Amino acid sequence: MRIYRQRVHVPGAVIVDGGSGYYKFGWSKYACPSGRSATFSEFVNIESPSYFRFRNFFASIYSRMQVKASTQPIVLSLPLRNDDDTESARVSRRQLKEAIYTALFDMDVPAVCAVNQATLALYAAQRTSGIAVNIGFQVTSVVPILHGKVMRTMGVEVVDVGGLKLTEFLREQMQQSNMNLRSLFTVRILKEKLCYVAADYENELSKDTPASLEVPGEGWFTLSKERFTTGEVLFQPHIAGVHAKGLHEAVALCMDHCHAVESTGDDAWFKTVVLSGGTACLPGLVERLEKELHGLLPSSISKGIRVISPAYGADTAWFGAKLISNLSTFPESWCVTKKQFRRKSRLNLVW
Repeated sequence: MRIYRQRVHVPGAVIVDGGSGYYKFGWSKYACPSGRSATFSEFVNIESPSYFRFRNFFASIYSRMQVKASTQPIVLSLPLRNDDDTESARVSRRQLKEAIYTALFDMDVPAVCAVNQATLALYAAQRTSGIAVNIGFQVTSVVPILHGKVMRTMGVEVVDVGGLKLTEFLREQMQQSNMNLRSLFTVRILKEKLCYVAADYENELSKDTPASLEVPGEGWFTLSKERFTTGEVLFQPHIAGVHAKGLHEAVALCMDHCHAVESTGDDAWFKTVVLSGGTACLPGLVERLEKELHGLLPSSISKGIRVISPAYGADTAWFGAKLISNLSTFPESWCVTKKQFRRKSRLNLVW
């Protein structure tokens, strides 16, 4: 109870950055997330939102943070999983909103601000317009955002390749080379420390590129071609047995749609591509994506394209939420209160 009384005086808001792989939580006035954990149940499953799953999920976070739900507003960051602009997709998103808000307000949370991860990643890069590319745990989303609003009519692209697929592909390659592994976590460490994206994949195949790393408790591992073939899955998913567009193709398609329906008279906004997610930190990814986009798109669209690496890696969306919750206009201009939720007056403010 002494700890709970102390936590009442923690300033700012509670931030929860949710995802299908991992979630992070902490306070907006702190320098970084206080904790993170694997998401064993996909609590953001848009197809079957469950009040009880959300209630248990948030209750466990407040218990781990040792704070009462009624003490601070919450900023909730959610993956953008449903990319359609159909009526059924809108209904699904509305049901998801209502399940989340109901669970939180039943726990006496004073105010809720729910924003998708793509928009928050853009905010973390000090921008409100651009194309946010989030390489998540299971999927990669390519989201056009204009003045903080997701432009679904311009085409949100979702590619079924995420960080997990790259990790699994690296494990397969290592097993083929008779490297013994105890856990997928070890493979992830090797991916993050040794892998990179080749500027020219075919040319890289002719090079000798070994590098070694010692993983505590596992020993030394040496990778060679696996170092860049793993990252190549982002651009050529078929080498990992995935039938999907490459990252560059998804971004180019999104840019082409934005160009076709451009109505502001200024097409510079969608030529800024902001990356987020831990896998987006692979060395060489920014340069390779820029190169591929220039090769795919006509000069009228490709001129001025700039790809920005994630400033905060896998925590980029969390820091975008931190930025919002530390604004002078927070929480009044950003949050929904229980009374407003019951009136259904401001639910269109988010997502």
